[in-house]
Amino acid sequence: MSDQTAGTGKGDEGKVLFITGASMGIGAAVARRAVEAGYRVVLTARSLEKLEALAAELGADKTLALKVDVTEWTELEAAVAATLARFGRLDAAFANAGFTAGASRYASGDPTPGKWKDMILTNVLGAALTARATLPEIVKAKGHFFLVGSVAGRVANPGPYSATKWAISGMGDSIRKEVSGQGVRVTIIEPGRVDTEFWRNGRPDAQFLHEDDVARAVLYALTQPDHVAINELLIRPTLQEV
Repeated sequence: MSDQTAGTGKGDEGKVLFITGASMGIGAAVARRAVEAGYRVVLTARSLEKLEALAAELGADKTLALKVDVTEWTELEAAVAATLARFGRLDAAFANAGFTAGASRYASGDPTPGKWKDMILTNVLGAALTARATLPEIVKAKGHFFLVGSVAGRVANPGPYSATKWAISGMGDSIRKEVSGQGVRVTIIEPGRVDTEFWRNGRPDAQFLHEDDVARAVLYALTQPDHVAINELLIRPTLQEV
């Protein structure tokens, strides 16, 4: 891709982007932007019904919808195999699956710490397994690997969710050091408050990012010339102070 075509999607026709957590939110927004830029997309999540609806919207010839739990290695391995069988290549991956759950503080006495386990496994192990499953093909393509962190991975907040996003920051730099010499770009996307039900609770006057704001940032990094690596994008609403 030349400097003149960076950010336009030109030259990306036929490339394949593998997305986890694609059924809604940022993952779905990235899928829409990627298809617009000429990519074919592999949509994975735990909810196949939502994935199939998104695939129908984007076009069956440009999409592959697969039910995948990112904490299960065999499911990710099978999804990559299905990607290669359908499209014959894998150029980029967007490790987006994650959520927050349970008590948000360690010392609050809230009786929900049992909900932390699935969150930690999804947010941290899921990202690591996604990297392990997709990177061998991405290395072949000299492609691009994305992880979704958070402002909470730069500014410590109470509770284990923030710890999972700090883990993503370290994981992203670790992966970069492993594969950048092989021509693979690695980008950590770190959004602030995004307009979701989670963030709106108790914050009626706050300013929020929209999912598409984050998706446009992802495509900005993805469509840079091959010699340009945007390693980190920290994206806050203008009025977010923390």
